[in-house]
Amino acid sequence: MVYRRLKVKENAPGEKRAGKPAPLTATALQYDGARDAAPRVVASGKRKMAEQILALARQNHIPIHDDPVLAAALSSVHVGEEIPPALYQVVAEVLAYIYRVAGRSPDRDSP
Repeated sequence: MVYRRLKVKENAPGEKRAGKPAPLTATALQYDGARDAAPRVVASGKRKMAEQILALARQNHIPIHDDPVLAAALSSVHVGEEIPPALYQVVAEVLAYIYRVAGRSPDRDSP
């Protein structure tokens, strides 16, 4: 398994769009390079649901990446679906960053 953890994206609380605060948004991704063609959305929500997703991520020591633009783009992908090709590059960069911070590499940590 290449990526065993969920990756969560969240927008900045209180971020403003069109003069009013944007609701908190969180999307959890899972990716197994041996099995999946692309990362898949495993949880997504706004407001209270986003808070629950983030709380579960924190409880399970799952990395959280704060990117309001990416969170908005990912929020349009349904749970169970792979991310669209237009998001491959940016999500790959986030996953690579998370691996570097954790001192891991996909090659070394694969089964």
